[in-house]
Amino acid sequence: MKFVFFSPHFPANNADFCDRLRQAGATILGIGDAPFDRLAPKLKNALSEYYRIADMENADQVLRAMGHFIHRWGRIERFESLNEHWLEQDAAIRTDFNIPGIRSDFIENLKHKSKMSAFFKKAGVETIRQHGYVDRAGVEAFIAEVGYPIVIKPDQGSGASNTLKISDKADLDAFEAAKKPGVRYVAEQFIDGIILTYDGLVNRDGEIVFAASHRFEQSIMGVVNADSHLNYYCLPFVDPAVEKAGRAAVKAFGIREKFFHIEFFQTRADGRIVALEVNMRPPGAWMTDAINYSYDMDVYREWAGMVVNNKVAGPFTGRYYTGYASRKNHIRYVNDHGAILAAHGKKIVHCAPIEDVFSRAMGNFAYQFRSEDFEEVKAIVRFIQDVER
Repeated sequence: MKFVFFSPHFPANNADFCDRLRQAGATILGIGDAPFDRLAPKLKNALSEYYRIADMENADQVLRAMGHFIHRWGRIERFESLNEHWLEQDAAIRTDFNIPGIRSDFIENLKHKSKMSAFFKKAGVETIRQHGYVDRAGVEAFIAEVGYPIVIKPDQGSGASNTLKISDKADLDAFEAAKKPGVRYVAEQFIDGIILTYDGLVNRDGEIVFAASHRFEQSIMGVVNADSHLNYYCLPFVDPAVEKAGRAAVKAFGIREKFFHIEFFQTRADGRIVALEVNMRPPGAWMTDAINYSYDMDVYREWAGMVVNNKVAGPFTGRYYTGYASRKNHIRYVNDHGAILAAHGKKIVHCAPIEDVFSRAMGNFAYQFRSEDFEEVKAIVRFIQDVER
């Protein structure tokens, strides 16, 4: 298999995906804007050729790179970035060069939140009540139906960027004054709940061959808007209700040979599972590594084996709760890095700075840690994020 990996250098764990593809027997051809000598050694070793372009948003430059690879290597079997930002371009390249995978005629259903709800309804999964933000009058009519608060967000995008909770008329006035021209927005009914994800792999036959779940007790929207720190947990099991809804959603979207990351609310009042959105990519924010720590597996290897050979090992059994706790540079914490390592070093499996582009949501520095005891993991989160009063 000749596999063109777009942006293999960013984010950093793309190097692991490329490395496992090479180990699975694929020929990896990379397109990116970073100088080759600045690529991580693991990535350099995985790539059979790297084509540097000046502007990754420039379709002509990407087409020239593809032309070069086809001239030199022959037919390209896969093109992928594993990055939501490049979804549309990935689909266009697959369409132009007849490469298997999601094509341009379907990509709108994965880019726009307003189109996702139809697939959740097809799956028989409850979804958030939603209204396209066309004008003020329409949104006020929607509010009259569902009541305050509501959430307003861009129809396209991820990471809770430019997502706001609107609690009253003053908030709506402020949004109207600040909204960006040319951006399509949607208004959604506010759901009081936690986020449970359904993350995994679906093979080229449409079979789910692995699944895991993360638990977010914080609102990402709240974290971003308050410039606060984040925590979440990878669970060693998937809630049966999430499993049922997630499987139905994957089937409804009809996806093949992909990582998937689907977000559901679990309502605090009655525990209902309500679909939020779907992403046909690996989960972000170190969540792929959290899966590895919770299940003692290598999900990068399993993804590569699925893509190249349509095979995944297993079954894998969850054992650990893996926690993620970030810190922000502008917040004063009770316990410094040395104290954290001294108190919980045996449970910490990874700690590192976060890339600046992700820091608003993910923090400036983060820790991952695991235990078979969920309460112990929660206690480590509290120790790391204990703030000076």
